[in-house]
Amino acid sequence: MKVKVIPVLEDNYMYLVIEEHTREAVAVDVAVPKRAHPLPGALCTRAWRPNTGSHLDHLHLPNSHPFQLLEIVGREGVSLTTVLTTHHHWDHAQGNTELVRLLPGLVVLGADERICALTRRLAHGEELRFGAIHVRCLLTPGHTSGHMSYFLWEDECLDPPAVFSGDALSVAGCGSRLETTAQQMYHSLVETLGTLPPETVSSLPLTLSWGPASYITGVLCTCLMPGFRMTACQPWGQVDQVRGEGPRHWGECLCPSLPMVVLCTPSAFFLQKVFCGHEHTLGNLEFAQKVEPCNNHVKAKLSWAKKRDEDDVPTVPSTLGEELLYNPFLRVAEEPVCKFTGKVAPAEVLEVLCRERASFEQAAEPLQPQARALLALQWGLLSMPRPK
Repeated sequence: MKVKVIPVLEDNYMYLVIEEHTREAVAVDVAVPKRAHPLPGALCTRAWRPNTGSHLDHLHLPNSHPFQLLEIVGREGVSLTTVLTTHHHWDHAQGNTELVRLLPGLVVLGADERICALTRRLAHGEELRFGAIHVRCLLTPGHTSGHMSYFLWEDECLDPPAVFSGDALSVAGCGSRLETTAQQMYHSLVETLGTLPPETVSSLPLTLSWGPASYITGVLCTCLMPGFRMTACQPWGQVDQVRGEGPRHWGECLCPSLPMVVLCTPSAFFLQKVFCGHEHTLGNLEFAQKVEPCNNHVKAKLSWAKKRDEDDVPTVPSTLGEELLYNPFLRVAEEPVCKFTGKVAPAEVLEVLCRERASFEQAAEPLQPQARALLALQWGLLSMPRPK
């Protein structure tokens, strides 16, 4: 399974998921089918292979040069058969109508009848199949009442599962609660997305070669490599490469002179990739730091995100394992988050977080309506008036 991350509009993401054996493709959240250039300053779209976390290609194009989703489909040599739409908002569904016109027979799926060009309405728990790719449909109301997230995995494959969460869950945050109760939103975030089914995760072990040993720690004494369960650990020859998840250096040495290899099995939470609908990572992490100023995971992720922003590189995907460490909206039962909100009941904690986050965002200068109109015009979402 290959996922192409396609930045569009001001800060949106849409995705092209490719089944690499059948060459069938599924698009997620088609905001605009014709114009799909990177975020301001960026010069490429990126393809993501989940099991390595590596970028596969870079399509270097001038920012002023628009190119089409269908051109990406043609360049990849795949057949686009289906659109999965998370919710009805225009910046996630506006492109459906034109795409259906350009591709007769294209199927548009979602859970809300308000979705543009909807072919069939999906139900919670329904499963779809695209070649070897399984899709589990997860109703996640909160941002909207008909929001659907999509959980994808392949059988007998090292690629970890991926959840396309739209505006239900983002990196270090979540979408604004617009149409549902705090209790419903809590259920969507914590009980649905936060407990995705572990049986869909490959049980094949990963070998992590950490070295030199002066950088090795964590798996033997603390959870410094979260999401991995150690099954074997033995002395090894000199190694200096890392394969698998996690940064290279994790702290102090247990035995400085002894390089080693760790054989471990990935846990479900750590490897599940989260592909969200917007590039809101910096603002989300700044709010998370306000909620938990002593959370070192927030500080580290914020530092990382600032560097990505400077380099005009997307911060997606994250993983569920990471989100549980720094996303306050998934940490509503944690003592520091409860203390910040002054509440104990998880849904009440979440409600206060949403309110505080809204106030926090108001401090930033919003994009003026005129600028939004110009942006919509640029992306072909508004038509110029005809001269009389």
